[in-house]
Amino acid sequence: MDLTLWQYQFRIIMLGDSTVGKSSLLKRYTEEMFLDCINQTVGVDFYVHFLEVEPGVRVKLQFWDTAGQERFRSVTRSYFRNSVGGLLVFDLTNRASFEHVQEWHAEVCEHVQPHTVLFVLVGNKNDRVAQGERVVGHNEAEKLAGQLGMPYIEASAKTGQCVTEAFELLTRRVYQGLLSGEVQLQEGWDGVKCLAPRATLAQLQNPKINKSNNRRCCS
Repeated sequence: MDLTLWQYQFRIIMLGDSTVGKSSLLKRYTEEMFLDCINQTVGVDFYVHFLEVEPGVRVKLQFWDTAGQERFRSVTRSYFRNSVGGLLVFDLTNRASFEHVQEWHAEVCEHVQPHTVLFVLVGNKNDRVAQGERVVGHNEAEKLAGQLGMPYIEASAKTGQCVTEAFELLTRRVYQGLLSGEVQLQEGWDGVKCLAPRATLAQLQNPKINKSNNRRCCS
């Protein structure tokens, strides 16, 4: 396959209660559109997007949009294990959706072992804050994100505010995890796929390899 298409593929899973706006965030990011009325996800929906994380390095993002309803939980759990990133979404105007964040996080972490999943917490529907509808404070959401070891961002699928930033934050977090060794390529795991030769990835993870190779070429 042509390496100019993409060098890495990251599988990202959308998490959170029903009606928090997971599908709307994805549509805004991948199709640059917002629908006032959108059908609830039944099971899992699939989206694809491409992002250049640094010059010459293109990532194919596979998004799995999971249903938030409890009756579909057995279906969505099967997608947890083969994901490397999770966008964990709650509704800033829905207290219960925020209180369920830790449950979603714990459930994913339980099912992905021994693999690593990196998260970003997103407070959606930020456009309704000005109307006095916020019931989850920025500081308490940021505190919870810190306790769970993930960054926090507030966004609005309706206006598009910070939507791109949220997805790119997660993508770059996964990419840096791959370079640092926090995320490992493993046979039989679809969370990350790499079209570049393993030697190239090793050089990115350890710049000293490049330096030693340069010394050998010039000696």
